[in-house]
Amino acid sequence: MVVGIPKEIKNNESRVGITPAGVFELVKDNHTVYVQKSAGEGSGFSDEDYEGAGAVILDHIEEVYDSSEMIVKVKEPIAEEYDLIKEGQLVFTYFHFASSEPLTKAMIKSKAVCIAYETVEDADGTLPLLTPMSEVAGRLAIQQGAKYLEKPVKGRGVLLGGVPGVAPGKVLVLGAGVVGIQAAKMAAGLGAHVTIMDINMKRLRYVNDVMPPHVVTEFSNEFNIRKHIKTHDLIIGGVLLKGAKAPNLITRDMLKEMRPGTVIVDVAVDQGGCVETTRPTTHEDPVYIIDDVVHYTVANMPGAVPYTSTVALTNVTLPYVLKLAKMGWEKACEKDATLRSGLNIVSGKVVYQELNDAFGW
Repeated sequence: MVVGIPKEIKNNESRVGITPAGVFELVKDNHTVYVQKSAGEGSGFSDEDYEGAGAVILDHIEEVYDSSEMIVKVKEPIAEEYDLIKEGQLVFTYFHFASSEPLTKAMIKSKAVCIAYETVEDADGTLPLLTPMSEVAGRLAIQQGAKYLEKPVKGRGVLLGGVPGVAPGKVLVLGAGVVGIQAAKMAAGLGAHVTIMDINMKRLRYVNDVMPPHVVTEFSNEFNIRKHIKTHDLIIGGVLLKGAKAPNLITRDMLKEMRPGTVIVDVAVDQGGCVETTRPTTHEDPVYIIDDVVHYTVANMPGAVPYTSTVALTNVTLPYVLKLAKMGWEKACEKDATLRSGLNIVSGKVVYQELNDAFGW
């Protein structure tokens, strides 16, 4: 199969769809790999690295799309890429369709085969291709939240870990999934007081077993959320409904109950956000303020650490890329139920029910 790796063109997106090591494995299996010129530079991989692994470097994104049977990338296609995608072409990437009706309609119109990383699901319900980026985003959420709590950027002026004689900052984590666990781990490591909330008691029991005593669990409901937002300095939105829009757990009116300078980091922004006032931002202009509450809502958070993110992503996507390249999408999805769950749109038809539900189709 001919596999194409275009350069990401979303604002400040420095990740790349596959590492040179991944290219090497594809070429070893007798596949042809086209990589757009400078596609890997943001992640620390040169064109020479890719050529050394056996890739062919193409100058322009149009050439990559025109020449490839399967496109492997990181982020969903943006408007400039819609017309580059061909009928019958396999596109393997993070799509997050539920948060963008224009993207969904464009991919339906293209009649491409769209397999979304974020809905590839194992038999036990885990999401193996979403997990590494959720791990990065969860950890990064605390790093960014700690920065924006600083007074010069309109935060509360709170040091999360505190110092002797001064109480540590308080972090509220909504969701005890991968993002929430990683965020809680990082915040606890800094010495912050952490409250993590979920509606799944099994997850809360797990958190209670593995986290230190200054990470406390509480069942998630509106009453409890309203109680905690009044006293917590940093709020992490880490709620995920697989393939669907995230629920609004914090509404606009709740912002007035928070103290000025409170920081919200909504990691769920890719799925519409779990805060009503969330709107996607970029690494170039990452924050905005509503009712004196700082919102950090970058839609591609792991892109801030592209080397780590690209290697972590290739580690989990490569086995599926190799399977798709070797067998074609139809046979690969027929034989592998995990991969089959990633099918969202096939030749102009939505085949993922949660996506139809998201738009009421």
